[in-house]
Amino acid sequence: MAALRGLLARPLASYYLLISSAGLLLVIGLTMVFSATSVKNFAEEGSAFVDLSQQAIFAVIGVVAFWACQRLPASTYRSVARTALGVAVALLLLLNLLVALNSLFEIERVGPLEAKLLWLVVGGVQLQPSELAKFALVLWGADLLARKGARLGWWKELATPLFPVVALLFVLVGFNDLGSMLCMLALVVGLLWAAGVRTRVFAVLSVVGLIGIGLLVAAASLGAGSGAKGEENYRLARLTIFFNPPEPEKCFEGWCYQLVQGRNAIEHGGWFGVGLGKSSFKFGWLPEAHNDFIFAVFAEELGVVGCVVLITLFAVLGYTGLRIARRVEDPFRRLAAAGATTWLVGQAIINIGGVIGLLPLTGVPLPFISDGGSALVVTLAAVGMLASFARAEPDAARALHARPPARWVRLVWAPLPPLPGRRRRPAPPPADRGSVPRSRARREDDQAASRGARQGRARGGAASERRR
Repeated sequence: MAALRGLLARPLASYYLLISSAGLLLVIGLTMVFSATSVKNFAEEGSAFVDLSQQAIFAVIGVVAFWACQRLPASTYRSVARTALGVAVALLLLLNLLVALNSLFEIERVGPLEAKLLWLVVGGVQLQPSELAKFALVLWGADLLARKGARLGWWKELATPLFPVVALLFVLVGFNDLGSMLCMLALVVGLLWAAGVRTRVFAVLSVVGLIGIGLLVAAASLGAGSGAKGEENYRLARLTIFFNPPEPEKCFEGWCYQLVQGRNAIEHGGWFGVGLGKSSFKFGWLPEAHNDFIFAVFAEELGVVGCVVLITLFAVLGYTGLRIARRVEDPFRRLAAAGATTWLVGQAIINIGGVIGLLPLTGVPLPFISDGGSALVVTLAAVGMLASFARAEPDAARALHARPPARWVRLVWAPLPPLPGRRRRPAPPPADRGSVPRSRARREDDQAASRGARQGRARGGAASERRR
């Protein structure tokens, strides 16, 4: 423990913990995407590397995004916060409009634009606007709360404009993707917690959040998400199965089939797994094995030991993010680091908890691990922002400036962060001058003369003495 404390006390410990945990998760994710999709790709496409090659391309783009975000100062993030939020809201509105046109009038495409439930397809390139909305909410929310400062104790300051914008994002995202909305809810809770908001605010938000989630669950009967009007409410069915699970022998179809098959895959893996690439449930038995339920394939192939390693890496990532939030001096960096950390770790908890049965199924991907290009790129960009904040810690900045790297290293990797400002000593309080100026202050020694009659001289002395 002493050696561990010594390692954590080093100036750049946060930075190296962050890039090591994120890098290992990225490598594990690429490996599991290949393992979960190779059989299906070989049977349908004739090549086992179709999905892996696509995910590797997005991983390269994500690494470039990580490198770019690592080089940006906090002022740049604050300046682009409103623009990023506006772009995210515009994309979400466009996606929902296209989904509504397809549902009401069966219009599948408007020019080069096409909507596939959660994905917006633009000229053959598809992206998920909800992932961009998460990152934009981190930047905008951190900038807003940092500017408000101590005024957050008033309800009026929280209500304008934070709550209306958050409510709009929740409706635009949660109508089609309830799981991503829950991740954004965890993100907002992390921001408010780091800002030091009072406990009563969280209580009120919990009540309002439960009411909103109930309304979004009911909206699935009207066609929200993958639901359809007149059919069974799939969101309500998932909640019912979670609170009252049926017998596994009766789950050969319906909403409980995926959950039971995921648990069977985990049970088949045992303590040490069946071996990497040797999963049998990925042969069409487990729906969404490459995305939402990739943790079940991971547990089957690598067992409990592998699951412990994976969860430990997410725990290290969460600890590092909160450590960065605690050590940086800038309020914006502190709030953004806390928001991004609760977003990533909260999404991992929601996914893993749904697969193993501790939480209801929501359909969110596992960060770094699940197949998905938009999620991977945005996640690596968020990690790059955290890396920039880690290098801006006071001790880390001083250590980097004490021995600056070569110029080509700074051009390839990242520039030096700014040195923390020196704390000015508080000015001494002004002297109590009273009602008399300093130049006319009374003397306190024995030679001070009184303004009244002086000693040794009478006011009514002789006339000759008065003349002198």
